[in-house]
Amino acid sequence: MGVERKFVRSGLDRAQIAEYFGKQLERAGYGGMNINRTPMGTQVTIYAEKPGMIIGKGGKTIHKLTHDLEAIFRIDNPQIDVQEVRVPELNAQMMASRLAGAIERGLYFRKAGHNMLRRIMESGAHGCEIDIAGKLTGPRKRTEKFVAGNMLHAGNPAMELVDKGFAIAIKKLGIIGCRVRIVPPSVTLPGRFKTVQGTEPRAQEQKQKGIDELVKAPAVVKPETPALHEPEPVVVAEEVIAPQKAESDLHAGNIEERMHGDVKEHKHGGYEYWHPASRMHKTEEN
Repeated sequence: MGVERKFVRSGLDRAQIAEYFGKQLERAGYGGMNINRTPMGTQVTIYAEKPGMIIGKGGKTIHKLTHDLEAIFRIDNPQIDVQEVRVPELNAQMMASRLAGAIERGLYFRKAGHNMLRRIMESGAHGCEIDIAGKLTGPRKRTEKFVAGNMLHAGNPAMELVDKGFAIAIKKLGIIGCRVRIVPPSVTLPGRFKTVQGTEPRAQEQKQKGIDELVKAPAVVKPETPALHEPEPVVVAEEVIAPQKAESDLHAGNIEERMHGDVKEHKHGGYEYWHPASRMHKTEEN
């Protein structure tokens, strides 16, 4: 078998298995499946709202599904793992099945579409697109589309990041197809960016705040550090002041006195000049 035929056959088997699970596990809230091939066998993961109904009493239902995968679809050593979907509004397959069930029960398609779109967006999805196609109101088929948020339509991100689900509603006028596409909130959309406030003004503000705190903080008096070598005390010698001699002692000896006007003058022995008696006299040091 060529490579092209092998890929086509693999895609066809995957679609048939998904259709089989959708019919058998409709009451359990089937939400899609994933197939991984391992050296030990084929790992089939089923996502459902009610995992207990898929397992069944004593594992009876899951054993039947394993036998059917091996007998009908010829899968080598299938191993089924069931995981619970905690937020059904973010699972595209579950929402498509619920929308188809609401249309089958007679709910107007436009009201059903708007209600489903609002529930999905309120659950936190980045974007959602709902397509309802078929004989809706007239003899000819047409398509109604309900869109909200951001949706990816082309490229690898549209294949990997978008969750897809499809279900059909059987009416008297014909079959109505319901397709739901959801961008989960955990997905990082490519090409999206956000601005971040610069850090320089904040750093300047913190610096000014630190300066203000230092200014307002009380002064801390540091203890004096003792000197390694204490200086020796300096002894200052006291100045000995000789007692002044009385004026009569200074003037004792051969002195002649006279009155020159109102000033009393005298002259010492051995000198020829007169001078006021009140003038200071020099003394010889011993």
